Amino acid sequence: MSHILLVDDDIELTELLEEFLVGEGFQVTVANDGGRGLELARNAAFDALVLDVMLPVHNGFEVLRKLREDANNPGHTLPVVMLTAKGDTVDRIVGLEMGADDYLPKPCNPRELAARLRAILRRGRAEKETSDDVLVSGPLRLLPREHQCQWDGQPVNLTGAEFSVLKVLVESAGQVVSKEVITEQALGRKLMPYDRSIDVHVSNIRKKLSEHGASRELIINIRGAGYMLTRSQE
Repeated sequence: MSHILLVDDDIELTELLEEFLVGEGFQVTVANDGGRGLELARNAAFDALVLDVMLPVHNGFEVLRKLREDANNPGHTLPVVMLTAKGDTVDRIVGLEMGADDYLPKPCNPRELAARLRAILRRGRAEKETSDDVLVSGPLRLLPREHQCQWDGQPVNLTGAEFSVLKVLVESAGQVVSKEVITEQALGRKLMPYDRSIDVHVSNIRKKLSEHGASRELIINIRGAGYMLTRSQE
């Protein structure tokens, strides 16, 4: 049974979501402020975190930042779904840039939340069970079983969503992959109108790889078509 940490200060909403998720076969732990949520995420074993932006003590962005910046805590790589204000594109982009795996606007549909969580958990299991021990494209190496990325032998710290996006591109190196295909294969859902999730994940991947010596042109954007991992990386 997958264990979900739900962090939101809306008591009525958390009760509704908890009841629905438990009915869908999840185990759910609830925290109603960012301080308690951060403490739980750091010190307990959860399979995913559902995190609201507007929280007392620490807001959702602070919780996410503290989780992602401390590589020594168990919650460092925890998959995160952010709950953002409906129509607030800025919050969504900021959350993704800080390392969230996906987002949902509030008020969210419990069924859609369950679907997003299943997609994240399914993606993680698929990567661990893959028969490909190593994916290589020039100095870039991906180890799906260990969920590790390396550039020229140096480890590159990627979130779960970033790793999945890069894996799709490596598997099709030298070919253009549409955002629709990347979204379905990496995030496990359909591309939504005005959805910039893939753009932000790719931007994060470029930044992290460039910090280890990769060219910013390693992944190029083909306007109107999608993204391509170039083969000229030596």
